[in-house]
Order: sequence, then structure tokens, then C-alpha cells
Amino acid sequence: MKNGFSELEQNAWGGFLGTYSHINRIVEADLQEHSQLTHVEFEVLLRLYWKENHRLRIQDLAAQSILTRSGVSRMVARLEKAGLVTREEASEDHRGAYAILTDEGAARFQSAAQLHMAFVRESFLGLFNEEELRQMTAFWKRLEEK
Repeated sequence: MKNGFSELEQNAWGGFLGTYSHINRIVEADLQEHSQLTHVEFEVLLRLYWKENHRLRIQDLAAQSILTRSGVSRMVARLEKAGLVTREEASEDHRGAYAILTDEGAARFQSAAQLHMAFVRESFLGLFNEEELRQMTAFWKRLEEK
């Protein structure tokens, strides 16, 4: 037993960390190359695009993101300055705010997403068969439920 982990545990955890780092780097490079978006900017646009009315409270965006609430708030400000989102005060409690995808933001996301989906299929999803993808989905779900 090395560093408190068995060899199998070390390989599993180390593999996850290395893979996460590798995927993050190649996704970042891909999005920058074809869309001039960072991975986090793309994620914010994606989460807004997927929502009905293309709007989400900033605190809910933060809960779904790797960024903190203040980090998401700064990201929304940058996307707002670029014309891709707008910010609106939450009328129900006047404490929070919503990020809302603009038409320009939706168009930019759709353009980036087409190229990005092809890249994700080629660089990640296409490396696994259907049963492996089902297993992977179950692994991610189990981790989210923890």
C-alpha cells in the first residue's frame, strides 16, 4: 500500500486526475481555436441554452459550475460585456440575479457547439462503445448523488 491507497485505488484515482487534466486542456484549446471561448464561458452558455427561456439564476449557475458564485458573477459580467448574456434582477426576492442568453449568445453557442460536439465525439465519446458509455453514465450519476 503506497500513500494510503492500494495500487488499484492509486491507478483509478491517478487515472481520473490525469484524464481530467488532459480533457480540460484539449477542450480549452479546441474551443479557443474555433470559437474564441474559454471552456467555462462555453459551459455558462451551454447551461443557459439548455434552460427553458434561456435563463438561470447566477447562484444556480454557480452550483452547476466549477466556479464559485463570485466567479460566475464575474464570468456573466464578461459575457454581458460581449453581448452574449444580459443580467436581470430577480423580481421574486430582489436579492439574486438571472443570467439570460441573448440572441447573439445563442447564435454564438450554436456555432461553437456544432464544432465542439464533433471534437468531443472524436476525442472522447468515440473511444468507447455503447455499453461502456452506459457504464460511464452510471459512474457519473453515482458520483453526483454522493
